Amino acid sequence: MNTANKITLVRIVMIPLFMVAMLIELPYSRVVALIIFAIAGITDRVDGYVARKYNQVTNFGKFIDPIADKLLVTAALIILVQWGQIPSWAAVIIIAREFAVSGLRLVAVGEGVVVDAGPSGKVKTVVSIVAICFMLTDFHDAVLISGLLNVDGLAVFLMVVTTLWSGIEYFIKNRKLLNWNK
Repeated sequence: MNTANKITLVRIVMIPLFMVAMLIELPYSRVVALIIFAIAGITDRVDGYVARKYNQVTNFGKFIDPIADKLLVTAALIILVQWGQIPSWAAVIIIAREFAVSGLRLVAVGEGVVVDAGPSGKVKTVVSIVAICFMLTDFHDAVLISGLLNVDGLAVFLMVVTTLWSGIEYFIKNRKLLNWNK
């Protein structure tokens, strides 16, 4: 197993650690969760960099890296819904986009086509990780616009907008794969 894939697997191992830190009620457990989540988010960039720079791109890496990203973000979203920091409808939009794009990729594989992550998908991932990091801080409920918007609200807005943008872009770019007559 190459270095890039090991980094991805470390991210997957960090997910249950993140969840435990989020769900136990001890002093500083939320800070620990934030640190774990931030490090896991950074590994997403590191494993991709290592894979490209050292020619370590593998089919396993192409398979497991997006799964690791989806698991990390989904775990955080579910807990943030439980805590009332993100509305369930927003989490459903974000998670549904992940299912839809994964389904599109499965159709593409059946047609012998590779659907790589596009720029908007990468932006969506970065925005989601950064937004969730802000939502894990003590100032997540800080008011940005009196009576209208706080940090959580802005984070949710940015995640939903980038999620919809990237999802729509994936389907427009790959619409030929979805031949309704086949």
